[in-house]
Amino acid sequence: MPLPPRLPATKKKWGQHFLIDDTIARTIVTASGVKPGDRVVEIGPGPGALTTWLLRTTGEVWAVELDGDLLPHLQQRTAGLGTLHIQQRDILQVDFHQLAQQLGGELCIVANLPYNISTPLLMHCIEQRSAISRMTVMVQTEVAERLAATPGTKAYGALTIPCQLWMSVETLLHVPPTAFHPPPKVQSTVIQLVRRTTPLATPHDPALFMQVVRAAFGQRRKILANALGTLHHAPRSWLTQAHIDPQRRGETLSVAEFANLTNLLATERLRIDTPSTSPQDAC
Repeated sequence: MPLPPRLPATKKKWGQHFLIDDTIARTIVTASGVKPGDRVVEIGPGPGALTTWLLRTTGEVWAVELDGDLLPHLQQRTAGLGTLHIQQRDILQVDFHQLAQQLGGELCIVANLPYNISTPLLMHCIEQRSAISRMTVMVQTEVAERLAATPGTKAYGALTIPCQLWMSVETLLHVPPTAFHPPPKVQSTVIQLVRRTTPLATPHDPALFMQVVRAAFGQRRKILANALGTLHHAPRSWLTQAHIDPQRRGETLSVAEFANLTNLLATERLRIDTPSTSPQDAC
């Protein structure tokens, strides 16, 4: 497929692979389900393949693009299609809660995510999930598989757990390297993450929950009794109390088991940090 005229050069440092297949761009926007009235935020619009179809579909798009060299091309390509608001900034510095408040409601994110920041960017969005109703994003197929993985599989890991706790995950379509410029050396997949009305489990301390998850997957070959030793002085006792075999490994635990394990630890720490008051002390 020929490139759009005068397309700026891609920058390797930002992991740029521009989507140039117009049919696939239209398919992604249709699959995203966005409609007029939605507060659509596009991350990294690049030269505007998705942007043009988003504007045709909804009439208004808020785009965040770090590469200033792309902005003139993006504005020219989308002229007359609708209202395009552009912020030139690092998406990892964007406060989605603030943006949602500014726009008057929850956000719908649509994006071809830069490969080099896809994982931290997904976590950035999940951490601010209350401002985001759904995300339709294109990522490396390997990342998509991690997001949709089930316990006991190789792809199941520290990214899977928080994602599935708070979001439902659906694979929409696979995109070949030929749809991009330059063609990446990996396969790409479009996934949709929709915020759950009720999370799969209820960790009382989300920050501690992530500490437990990261520790469990820090060294995948370690059994949990060893992997979690940095968080508890007696990990075997802690695991047994949670009805989890200390010989198991992190990739075998369900989201609910991680939440239960975290809640037990949070309760124990609270008990230790809160000194009991004797009748004599009360006097």
